[in-house]
Amino acid sequence: MPTDHQAQVAELLADYQRSRERLAETHRDLAAITETARSRDGRVQVAVGPRGALREVVLADDVYEKLRPAQLAATIAELSAQAAQAAARRAADVLAEVLPAGTDPELLLGGHADGESASVLRNEAEPVDDDVAEDEDFSAGSWLQQSPTKRM
Repeated sequence: MPTDHQAQVAELLADYQRSRERLAETHRDLAAITETARSRDGRVQVAVGPRGALREVVLADDVYEKLRPAQLAATIAELSAQAAQAAARRAADVLAEVLPAGTDPELLLGGHADGESASVLRNEAEPVDDDVAEDEDFSAGSWLQQSPTKRM
């Protein structure tokens, strides 16, 4: 016959197992998030993941005839930012279900204490120094986070 101590340990282990299963489910839900944005004319479509990472770009066959390269790049960047914002909102919704009451999931996803979301989530442009040496390593940067005018 189990003692009270053994019953408490068994209950704690069951709670722990449920928590691990819920965490795994939350991870799967977050990983499955994909948001898509399309240009008004439907020639450009992008899909991003839960952290705004570009997963897919679909271009119509005639897109190169209709858009100049700079316009196409700007369209892809703009659509990526839109889709990233939608993906971040969905990720916040997933996390809101498992976080304690009063916890802001957007802050957990990379926002700041002042309530501003991180630029990575919003794909906002970061200042670019045109006087930087040509041999500088830019591997940590993302061309999606630069404004089209700064790339030219």
